[in-house]
Amino acid sequence: MSPFDGNPENIFEIINIVPQQGPGGIFGPSCEAAISLALEEINSGTGILGRELRVTHIDGGREPAVVAAEVAALLATGMVHAVTGWHTSAVRRAVEQVTAGRVPYLFATDHEGLTARSAPAGLFMIGADPKHQILPALDWLRRSFDARRWAIIGNDYVWPRRTAQAVRAELADPSLIPLEVFVPMDTRDFRGFLDDPRLDLADGVIVLLVGADVARFNVQFTRTGRSAQQVRVSPAVDENVLLAAGEGANHNLFVPSGFFVNGPRDRERLERYHRLHGGFAPSLTNFSNTSYEAIHTLRGMAELAGSLEVGRIQAAIADCPVIETPWGELGFEGRQAIRPTWLARAGGIDFEILDGI
Repeated sequence: MSPFDGNPENIFEIINIVPQQGPGGIFGPSCEAAISLALEEINSGTGILGRELRVTHIDGGREPAVVAAEVAALLATGMVHAVTGWHTSAVRRAVEQVTAGRVPYLFATDHEGLTARSAPAGLFMIGADPKHQILPALDWLRRSFDARRWAIIGNDYVWPRRTAQAVRAELADPSLIPLEVFVPMDTRDFRGFLDDPRLDLADGVIVLLVGADVARFNVQFTRTGRSAQQVRVSPAVDENVLLAAGEGANHNLFVPSGFFVNGPRDRERLERYHRLHGGFAPSLTNFSNTSYEAIHTLRGMAELAGSLEVGRIQAAIADCPVIETPWGELGFEGRQAIRPTWLARAGGIDFEILDGI
């Protein structure tokens, strides 16, 4: 029997936004399954502040305004206590306008960075920003492979464009980025980028595409024969992307992330995941893991603040920017979570962890 009595007064309801269609739809099942593990772990104990945690998933693969309108309608019921999700920054920018100051909103995706002016009340970033992820990965590749000149291919929305801007600022030499192209979501044909003669000037490609777009690009890139000479680096790749592209499309592909299932501290989490869902569950990946960690981070915030009220959580994090989680202490810089990052190389449809960056 559940330790909770089902009384609405004893329930915290969370809205989780994850793509169920479009290029990011390949991540939806694994994100939802990972969140189920977090719910099992939390609710098998004392819940959050003694209350049962429940999650409702909504489709984050739709137009940002449509997603935000649904969130607003759910918030209007007065029965939603927090919002989490793995989705694009374009969706986030729409949703944060309706959650601002009302409920905590934990954005569990890599992002372009958060400043005081771009931080609506209650928004917390659980993923990584360029300073803690793609930039140290580029430095490692420069030192290890002398990769200095980069072409950039990304989807045309805020995260790829702002990440590319951070790369340009870090390299500080326009000649080191001979080619930069942004394409619509759900692009099927990348010949315009792959046939551009400026691509020959690059030592590697920074891939800032999403989901199925990354997989399609990797297949087409490999068919050109470039994968033997040019490295690729992308923070937007997990095991789902590797599997969708196929083993042969992932040679010389490097991925920075705070989590890999074969990491020395992460195997136990994978074992718990399979005990709950069985051996044929969607893959637990670096992306679905951030969804899992967002739920536990919310619990840690609530325990620290003694509440899920936005003002009290923000004040608590400001006073004590470290919270306890099942995997250890999680630090914050402002309202952005900071964790160690690893660089891995794709080996077929798995990852080989190379180094901490």
